[in-house]
Amino acid sequence: MATDASRPQAARTHPDPWNAATSGRTVLAAVLMIFGGAMAFFEGIAAVASDDLFVVTRHYLFEFSLTGWGWVHLILGVALVAAGCAVLFSGALWARYFGITVAGLGAFANFLWLPYYPLWALVLIAVNILVVWALCTGAHHEADMT
Repeated sequence: MATDASRPQAARTHPDPWNAATSGRTVLAAVLMIFGGAMAFFEGIAAVASDDLFVVTRHYLFEFSLTGWGWVHLILGVALVAAGCAVLFSGALWARYFGITVAGLGAFANFLWLPYYPLWALVLIAVNILVVWALCTGAHHEADMT
């Protein structure tokens, strides 16, 4: 039975995160970005198409136009889906940074969306925060794998 003990092994002192293998955390983040982006896209369509669907709370600190928020969610949804696809298929470092930025903006937008649809907004805030966590910790984990 042959072993690999006799072959010299190259020491990897500096792992390259640009071409690191994709870990489960990064795949989870990419799938959650695609899911969260689709949900934000549908949220935006619902806000633009029908203003009667959402109940607006009076005297809330953040009062914005529902149609304007619909367009914000449409754009963020498309950006999240694009970032999720980029992370899933390429795993590049720029895609991770773009995903972290867009997921952070999505969490902030859904925080401001709380008076219109609280449960939906809380779920999407949690999804976006999980995406940011997974993308931030996944890169270090993947760099150790190479």
